[in-house]
Amino acid sequence: MNQKSNKLTVPDLISVGVFTALYFVLVTVATFACALLPGVGNILLPAVAALISGSVYMLLAAKLQKFGGITIMGLVMGLFFFVSGHFVLSFAANIICGVAADLVAAAGKYRSKKLLLASYVVFSYGLTGPILPLWFMKSAYLTARGKDAAYIDTLFAPINSGSFVVSMLAILICALVGGFFGQKMLKKHFEKAGIVA
Repeated sequence: MNQKSNKLTVPDLISVGVFTALYFVLVTVATFACALLPGVGNILLPAVAALISGSVYMLLAAKLQKFGGITIMGLVMGLFFFVSGHFVLSFAANIICGVAADLVAAAGKYRSKKLLLASYVVFSYGLTGPILPLWFMKSAYLTARGKDAAYIDTLFAPINSGSFVVSMLAILICALVGGFFGQKMLKKHFEKAGIVA
């Protein structure tokens, strides 16, 4: 029996489903937290989610150590954003970042802490899908949403080149912090899995 097969098994897929559900819950928590920050909450959501979701991501990578799990998690998140009324861009960003993150982690055979951390940073940018249209597709966003003027004014008040840079940097910093914290929290699990610095 080849217990170290690189192919995802049914138990693997179940694990991916569980961790994806946990990740989704944490993104939901981040969404509610950011709702308390009118105007800037939307553009800070990916960073807040990255800050609190590192443990789930790192545990998935440590437990699975196979290509495909991270990709599936990105795919599921992308599908959720797409069916909930966001632009195709939200779906594409999650897929691209999910696959890229999986490739980065795979480069270290899911055993390199540094590459797993880099992988998490890449994955965290997948959540920019729903907010990128605010900067790059404003007219399409307005047409698709059909919200009232007050909501639109509040939504787009912080949208400029400066806030874009801040948002992207915030994701980078929060993903590094969240991922590092996740690795520290799961140190024993990592050691058992043979993951190295």
